[in-house]
Amino acid sequence: MTLRHLTALLALALAGAAAPALAQQKPAPRAQHAHVHGKLELDIAIEGTAVTIEMEAPLDSLLGFERAPRTDAEREAVASMTKRLRAADQLFVIDPAAGCKLGPVQLDSPVLSGDKAAEAKPAAGAKVGDAKAAAKPAAKPAEDVDHADLDASFAFNCVDASRARYIEVQLFDAFKNLRQIEAEIVAPQGQFKRVLRRPAARLTWDK
Repeated sequence: MTLRHLTALLALALAGAAAPALAQQKPAPRAQHAHVHGKLELDIAIEGTAVTIEMEAPLDSLLGFERAPRTDAEREAVASMTKRLRAADQLFVIDPAAGCKLGPVQLDSPVLSGDKAAEAKPAAGAKVGDAKAAAKPAAKPAEDVDHADLDASFAFNCVDASRARYIEVQLFDAFKNLRQIEAEIVAPQGQFKRVLRRPAARLTWDK
């Protein structure tokens, strides 16, 4: 076997040994979200000048029902939920040290199908067409779903997101059926898992 062949084999062996180590450095994907009443899940990313919060919740946790509204009271409950979620800077109060302001908000749920409220809210200075292009496909009608969820995305534009050390989460005050919040946070300080149970409100992640 020539020196060239030995060198090539050694390079392949080193690459194979390094691959598992590199794979371990990547954050493990979150398991498929479970549909549990009274609970919701948050994925929070903090990087550069942005804080992005992804939320998934059973509609029962937010509304008390998981189908298309049938009465005026239920339609009002959907409108109230939508209004509260769109005022996300009142639900997620980020550490003032980061200097964050609310940007685009996107909501997706069967009970919002055909509703303009389901479209993304553009950030200041952004074109309306850009927000529509980024919107998710319309959800299935609520009548076709037995256990419907709401998916939401909240983007905050910050002066320096890395300076944030906590978020005051006001979801328990806004939604009385909610009892537990599970959060996964990716921040400059590392990756963290946190659980809030009523009435706790502050998510922290600094080591």
